[in-house]
Formats: sequence, C-alpha cells, structure tokens
Amino acid sequence: MAYTAIDKPSDYFNTKLYTGNGGTQSITGVGFAPNWSWIKNRTSAEGSGVFDTVRGVTKMLCSQNTDGESTTANSLTAFGSDGFSIGANNRVNQNSNNIVSWNWKGGTSFTNDASSTGIGTIDSAGSVNQDAGFSIVSYTGTASNATVGHGLGATPKMMIIKNRSAGEGWAVYHQGIGNTNYLLLNTTAASVATAGYFNNTTPTSTVFSVGTEVKTNGDGNAMIAYCFAEKQGYSKFGSYTGNGNADGTFVYTGFAPAFFILKRTDATEQWLIKDNKRPGYNPNNTLYANLNNAEDTGSSVYGDFVSNGVKLRGTYNGMNASGGSYIYMAFASNPFTTSSGVPATAR
Repeated sequence: MAYTAIDKPSDYFNTKLYTGNGGTQSITGVGFAPNWSWIKNRTSAEGSGVFDTVRGVTKMLCSQNTDGESTTANSLTAFGSDGFSIGANNRVNQNSNNIVSWNWKGGTSFTNDASSTGIGTIDSAGSVNQDAGFSIVSYTGTASNATVGHGLGATPKMMIIKNRSAGEGWAVYHQGIGNTNYLLLNTTAASVATAGYFNNTTPTSTVFSVGTEVKTNGDGNAMIAYCFAEKQGYSKFGSYTGNGNADGTFVYTGFAPAFFILKRTDATEQWLIKDNKRPGYNPNNTLYANLNNAEDTGSSVYGDFVSNGVKLRGTYNGMNASGGSYIYMAFASNPFTTSSGVPATAR
C-alpha cells in the first residue's frame, strides 16, 4: 500500500510566523524557496498580501477585496532560497505586530503555446510542482468559453482564480460543489450555480475550463490561477457536514494538518483559516480570508489538529452548523503513515 509519496510535507508547504519591524527585513526559516506567499497581519485589522514568483515581487493582491493587482514597492520585495524580504507595508511588516505567512513551493517554470501543443485553447505560463500537486498559472482572458493548460499532470480538485487587471472577486472552484458552482474567496456568499465561471466542465489532468465570466476570463485581462491536485498523505480537498454542537464534527484528512481553510457552501458565512503554528498547540486560532480582522481566539471557532484530521470544537455556524455543508482545503504537517509504513507521532 502506498501511504504517501511525501514524507516531509514542510518541503512543499510551511507556515512561517514573524514579528514586524516597520522597516525592512528578511524572513528566513520557510525551509524552501517559496513561489506563493500569502501574508496576514495577526495583530491589526489589516488586509492580507498575496504574492507569487510568476507575477513578480511587489505585485500585491488582497484576498479580502476585489482590487486588481497593485505595485506596492514596500511590500514583498524579494523571494529567497529560504523565505522572502519585505518592506514597511503594514500588511506585511507593521512594527511590533505578529504576522503569519503561508508558503507553497512551485519551482518548475512552464509555458504552453496552446496552438502548438494542442493543450487548451488559451496560452498559459507559470510555475508548477507536480510532486506536490500545485501550480501557478498566468493567462490572458478572451471572454469566450476556453480551456487553459495548468501543468499539473493530474486533475485539479480546487482552483482559486483572480482577475489581475480589474476590480473583480476571487473565483473558487472546488470538487465538493462541482463544476456548475462557484464560491468567492473575498465574500461570505454561499455557492452559486452558473456556467459563466467554469463552463460547467470539470478540470482534466491537462486543462481547466473557463466560461465568459470576467472573474475567470475577462476579455484581454491578465489572469492568475492557483491550482491544486490532491496528493495522498499531503493534501486533501474535501467536504463535511456540521453537527451544531461543541463536540463537533471530525473531518478526516488522512494526515496531521498544517493548514486548513474552510467555507460553508449552503449559507452566507466567512472563510476560516487555521494552521499548526497559531498558537502552536490545540485549539487553533482563526483568521478570515475575506476579512481584514485580526486573529480570532474565540471558543466558538475552536478546532483541534489531530494525527489524521481536524476535530471541530466550536458551534460557530460558519464552521459547524447542524446540517451545514462545508468544503475545505488542507495540507499536512505529517502523513498519518510514512511511505515506509511508520505511523506519525501525535502533536
């Protein structure tokens, strides 16, 4: 039995905490050269900063709003072999504030000339890590039904897409709601059915589909997509049903999580983010992808990371309403069992 191909998940995803100094500093200790860094101020009500190596340094997007890409000189100023460098922007380096960064490794550059390769109908380029099931895909929209090469060599189970050129929301595809539906990372809205986002078409191992909606395929607009394929023992893109009490639902992932983001799909609720570094023991604290808010330590959003999943401990409707439907994205800190069959130790 193949338990996992990734015995050390922190080679591909890692949460790095640091304290802002209000000036400039280099953040090290990520453990690899990150290609996507999502940074959030934990102390103050500041928006997030989303950066990647495909768009380039100082090119900031913000998960909580619809703003197009901005060039912010004092934000993330360099990607390094073990982290990144930052300027004085409050979102990434406010003096004396606690900051969290979530970091993913791509690493292999790719380009796809659709007319030459026969893969997709729109040219694409980006950074991919097929071992970890992660790619960053840049393409230009056409406003016509189209397909885009993603480079993964496996079927994406979740995609987050942003129009960089226009003030549009963050479109989310997730296998748990299917190809006729979408969510918006920057809002509390429940899932909505429409063909315009993903053309009612499930991604394949080579391409994902986009419709005529400007959020995924704006005419002449620069687009960026973060695509994720599932890897046993490392990542999981699933769904669960809430039970509405403090002895909450257990969400099986098959590994000890390092990162867990969830969203209720059948009602208006927030996007919750938990990780294994805040505060570093159970229960975990919460940040919100769609809000500026500082870190939430309230008991209504409690959850424990255990050796094979997440045990919810709170009654917040955005996490554990009775009968509520939820989707999630999770990455591992440890596989439940290593590739050699050795069980992981408990947290």
